[in-house]
Amino acid sequence: MNQSRLPLPTLFKGIAVFTPGGDVIYCIDPDKRSRWHLHLCAALQELLELPEPPHFLVPCYAATIDRWRDPHTGEFKTAAEASPLILRYQILLDVIFEGNFSWEAIVPPVAACDPMVIATHYPQFPQLWEDHDLVVRLDSLNSAPALPAFKPLVASIATRTQPPPSLPPLETTALATKGYVLRLFVSGHSVATERTLQTLHQLLESALPHPYTLKVIDVLKHPDLAEADQVSATPTLVKVWPLPVRRVVGELNEPAIVLRVLGS
Repeated sequence: MNQSRLPLPTLFKGIAVFTPGGDVIYCIDPDKRSRWHLHLCAALQELLELPEPPHFLVPCYAATIDRWRDPHTGEFKTAAEASPLILRYQILLDVIFEGNFSWEAIVPPVAACDPMVIATHYPQFPQLWEDHDLVVRLDSLNSAPALPAFKPLVASIATRTQPPPSLPPLETTALATKGYVLRLFVSGHSVATERTLQTLHQLLESALPHPYTLKVIDVLKHPDLAEADQVSATPTLVKVWPLPVRRVVGELNEPAIVLRVLGS
């Protein structure tokens, strides 16, 4: 639908909920109601024909913006926060909320937003991992008019995602976009696994010159994938692309070793 946009009120609260695939549904509420997250998830259920509202997206894939007038100075002020998983969509957020904001990273619950935990929802909600090119504004609880997609504005931003183990291989994406395809093999969910993920994520975000995809694979659930990649110990990081294939076993806390294997 190529529907005209409604003007923004002077004072409002905005909430956006993204999907792992990059679609977004949002609202701009001058009354600042507190339960819009639930309505946005319900609208996603209807739009994408999901079995139930995807409440697990909140707060892991959510952003909020609040614009108010300071009672002492009379100045307009804005607070903008977004989950670290969607900070790469800052340009898109600025477009839909009509401003140039300084988006701050919120700290969501670690357990709920762990990539391996999020991946458990894929079998029930596979549509959420697909990109339907949706940018939808929900203006009331009974309607969800679609806006023209603004995705071209963020096309040049590196898409750094951690797809679930059950997703198909992503080698074709890397071949087309000059990036890295990485696989991290771990043994179950533990404090050590969480620490490894955090350390690796920080290193890849700060050091890699090109986009990357990182697939996290639990060898306890997918021993066949471990065997296919000749993994006999965890944690093991496998660089699938660019060739040659290389591995780092058990030394992911040593940035120099990881970067040397990645060729960065």
